[in-house]
Order: sequence, then C-alpha cells, then structure tokens
Amino acid sequence: MAELNWAGTHEFAASTVHNPTTIEDAQAIVARTERIRPLGTRHSFNDIADGVELISLVGVAPEVSTDGATVTVTGGTKYAVVASWLEERGLALHNMGSLPHISIAGATSTATHGSGTSLGNLSTGIRALEFITPSGELETVAYDDADFGGAAVALGALGPIARVTLAVQPSYLVRQDTYRGLPWDALLSDVDAVFPSGYSVSVFTDWVSEVSDLWVKSRLDAGAPVLDEIFGAQRETGQRNVLEGVDNMTVQGGVPGPWSERLPHFRIDATPSNGDEIKSAYLVAIEDAAEALAAVRALGEQIAPALLISELRTVAADDLWLSTSTGRDSLCIHFTWKNLPDEVNAVIPHIETALAPFAARPHWGKVNALDLATIESLYERLPEFRALVARRDPASKFGNEYLRSRLGV
Repeated sequence: MAELNWAGTHEFAASTVHNPTTIEDAQAIVARTERIRPLGTRHSFNDIADGVELISLVGVAPEVSTDGATVTVTGGTKYAVVASWLEERGLALHNMGSLPHISIAGATSTATHGSGTSLGNLSTGIRALEFITPSGELETVAYDDADFGGAAVALGALGPIARVTLAVQPSYLVRQDTYRGLPWDALLSDVDAVFPSGYSVSVFTDWVSEVSDLWVKSRLDAGAPVLDEIFGAQRETGQRNVLEGVDNMTVQGGVPGPWSERLPHFRIDATPSNGDEIKSAYLVAIEDAAEALAAVRALGEQIAPALLISELRTVAADDLWLSTSTGRDSLCIHFTWKNLPDEVNAVIPHIETALAPFAARPHWGKVNALDLATIESLYERLPEFRALVARRDPASKFGNEYLRSRLGV
C-alpha cells in the first residue's frame, strides 16, 4: 500500500518505512542502512522527507523531563503531548504552530512557526538537539556550539533527532478574539500597527473579498484592554470557524484558557485542519509586507478558484542559518489550497513571480517551485550549511533529491 503524507496529497517513493519503538532500535536501524531519511508526522506537502528508506520516531514512547528552565523530549513527540505535560506543571512554551499535532523534531527542522511580531519560529525555542549520527551514535549539539545555527533548522540533513531540549517559561493564560471586516485599505496602509494588536495575530483572506478576518490571541498578564473594534473590524462574541464545515477550532469569543489550548488554531483533541488540502507559504521582510500583499492581491481572481483560505502571520527575526526568518522580521503569506494539484501548480509560479522582488522565502515543507539558484540567493549562510553537512554526513546517508536540487547538499 502506498505511503502518503497526512493529507493524502503526496505519495512517498521510499521502498521502506522503519518505525522503531525505542531510540536504541532507531540507532541500530540508522547504523545498518545505507540511505535513510527522517520522517515526522507527515505534515509536509513536498518530497523533503522522501528517500530510499525512511525512519519515523513518532512511535517512540514520549520521554519528557524538565529542570524548570528547559524541557527535554523525544523528537517524535507531538507538540500536543508536551504542551499538555508542561501546562500540568505550570510551565509553557513561547509559542505554538496552528496545528498541535506535529512532531517537535519535524516542526523545528523546517522552521515551522506560529504568529507574533515579537515571537520567533518554533526552532528559536531550541536549546539542544541530540542527533543519531550516520554511525548510529548519539551526538548533542547545544545552543552555544558553533554548529547550532545550522543544526537547528537542518531539514533532516544531519539525521534523525532523538531528543530536543526547548526553553520554557511560567504558564500563562490567553484569550482569543475574532474580528470581522478588516478592510484591505486599513491593512495595507498600516501593516505595522495591525499585527502587534495582540501576542499572536492572524489575518484570514480569500484575496477577492473587500474585507478580511482578524484573529487576536492576547496574554492576560499583558494587561492590554480588549477592543471592540480594531481598524474597522468588529469583535465577535461567539465561535468562528475559518472554513465552512470545520468545527475543530480552539475556543474563541474571549474566553480565557491555558496557552496550550489557545495558541494553536486547532484543538488538541480533534482532527487537524481540513485534511484534503495542499499548502504553500512564503515569508517576506515585514517592511515589504504592504507591497507584497498588494502584489498577491492583484492575482486574486487567479488564486481564488483553487484556494480554501489564506492566512497572514508575523515571525520575529532570528540568526538560524536556514530559518525562513533569518536576519529579518517577517510576514508569512500562507495558502491552504483545495486538493487540485494541476490548478495549484499552475498558479504558484505566478505568485512566486509577484513575490520575487521581495526575496520571498518558501516554507521548506510546503509546495513551491523555486530552484537552487533562487534558494542560494535567499540564504547567505547556505555555503556554511553545506560544509556542516559534508563534515557530519560525508557519505550523504541522510541526503535526498530535495536537498540536492534545492540546496546543493
């Protein structure tokens, strides 16, 4: 039977998928296998995780421990598990992605993010990584190691991640308010003011309507007043679903709750997102946000027939070599497409052409058509990353066609 990603939109070409139940079993598999790629919870939409053989650590029983400042967890563990575990102990992460069902190793390896003008992507929470090396040994790369900037977002090129250590902080409460009717003119004229409206802010649009939805997640300990109107958008008091028929969203309407149950868009106890979909996303510098949004909006009539919904989010700058926000505060322009591969593949080049003047960086795990030359122009530390991979995996045990064709690794 064919191996598919979680949405059923990508079929893996790998001949074998290994599913060890212990770290020791995973080490033995890696040591004896000539070519192998790490596989997470299959939430990627391209061939980044594909290869001759795959290994998934999702079946390894979660091991979670904390010293009060950090939490260490097995790499295949889902964010939902560690978030619930931390909340029970009065601790928290700085942010979460929209889906809590993704594995920690997979999400951090691809610079997956939530939203927040002052919040880095999920990879910026890493304090140490324990890799399974080509020989099957365990090797730790800590925050203060020279290789850390390349290892934190390594796209699986350094091998499976056995354990991840993340920074934690005291638990906090969050309320989630939705606002209906944000005018495009208001957004484009003052992007820098719209997104700092809360701790984590998202804008949803279909690119052809005159108004968009604004979702504001606010920390209660910030003490900021709750506004009934933001830039012309009116606050709603009930539950609002981002897509017709999707009823698995986290609690809205301003009801306070733990960070773990408000920062994700989708509930921990429900099936994530829409399922039957394709995704792509591009990050531009925040100072280019208005022009970039206007360029994409001009393509609205081409985009709309294949689109389910678009989400706009912000991510703070970092210094991780292959992070999509490296060196710049960013706006992420995210597309959730209908499962129409031909139509999606036809419109994506137009979007990428429109965003090219803004040096748009694609999300590593989502559909895009950018080539090696373009990727090289977007990441000035890519040569250092290549050298890191060559040193740590000289026989390219963990390589694949994606890494070769997109990064020259």
